[in-house]
Amino acid sequence: MVGHPSSPKHLINSNSLIFGFFIFISSTHKNISRQADMDYTYAPGRNHLFVPGPVNIPEQVLRAMNRNNEDYRSPAVPALTKTLLEDVKKIFKTTSGTPFLFPTTGTGAWESALTNTLSPGDRIVSFIIGQFSLLWVDQQKRLGFNVDVVESEWGRGADLDALASKLAADTAHTIKAVCIVHNETATGVTNNLATVRKILDEYQHPALFLVDGVSSICALDFRMDEWGVDVALTGSQKALSLPTGLGIVCASPKAIEASQTAKSLRVFFDWKDYLKFYKLGTYWPYTPSIQLLYGLKAALDLIFEEGLDNVIARHTRLGTATRLAIEAWGLKNCTQKEEWFSDTVTAVLVPPYIDSSEIVRRGWKRYNLSLGLGLNKVAGKVFRIGHLGHLNDLQLLGCLAGVEMVLKDVGYPVKLGSGVAAASAYLQNNIPMIPSRI
Repeated sequence: MVGHPSSPKHLINSNSLIFGFFIFISSTHKNISRQADMDYTYAPGRNHLFVPGPVNIPEQVLRAMNRNNEDYRSPAVPALTKTLLEDVKKIFKTTSGTPFLFPTTGTGAWESALTNTLSPGDRIVSFIIGQFSLLWVDQQKRLGFNVDVVESEWGRGADLDALASKLAADTAHTIKAVCIVHNETATGVTNNLATVRKILDEYQHPALFLVDGVSSICALDFRMDEWGVDVALTGSQKALSLPTGLGIVCASPKAIEASQTAKSLRVFFDWKDYLKFYKLGTYWPYTPSIQLLYGLKAALDLIFEEGLDNVIARHTRLGTATRLAIEAWGLKNCTQKEEWFSDTVTAVLVPPYIDSSEIVRRGWKRYNLSLGLGLNKVAGKVFRIGHLGHLNDLQLLGCLAGVEMVLKDVGYPVKLGSGVAAASAYLQNNIPMIPSRI
């Protein structure tokens, strides 16, 4: 019986059609909802990413990471790792340091630096000058160290006179480490590491010198060997211009020696495990992120092709141009003295009648521009312009033009083009020729 309306077969087919129709409607509704979610974040062109990390990822790095998984025990990955370890030493400017590549963030790198060199109860001097130095101090306390905190007003650098006083009084050498954030991302403050080393040497103090270089290494001048830094660390998502996921630590021979007797509990971040596999020539005590390793190789190749000193000079130029724009807008830098100005991030103070969070929201919603929020004590008071990583002068000018429009939107009486003009005038006189195109 074919096609008879009262036949059971026909009823079954009808029910199936009705059921299928409802499935189709449900699926369509979900797709529309999903598309609506996508439309909420979609904008034509590229997002102008000017937070101080994560930063723009170069196309060469994206292509290098676009690969399948592979056996990390094969000869290829150890050979790659060996090359990476030698190359990483160059960005720290060390010949004697031992690098470690942890699949982690900067927070994990902090923990590795502390737990491998210190024992619970050890006295350390640490500085709070902003949100990220505050978080590192919090970690130090939670790991059981006796933290002697030196706190400064946010916008000022570390109080190195206080450090000198503490070291002078510590004739028994109870201070086991001095911990400092090289570049405080929350306030745009850069500390003088050479002066810290000078103070340690002046008092002939044996304390370890531990440095957070998360937003400085590969962008600001950093000299591990020359400044006698014992442990330095950085994160892949900052000036290296990689995705988040690699915490890179470099330890001096003195730090490696300290790790032999340090009693802090550690497993995942234990240098001993890495050193054992370094000797075996296989390098990895657990599975690494293969894609990030290839990305790191590509990122380092780009840095070395440009020249590390040229990379640092480019960041100096971008930082200077940003500060000139802010001055032209009639706004102030959160950083209170020129000696502390950062060339990777600038925190801009806004008038009391403006909520800086609204600047960040408006920039993203209207202009596809991502700026950094003010954090903790400076929340609502500053917005941050990140100018680090794989970034050039014209990209920065686009950001500054966007900021001017946002300022106008939120009621600040900025003259459109004023900051861009000030930055352009400086850059036009200071941008070098591209070496590969001369």
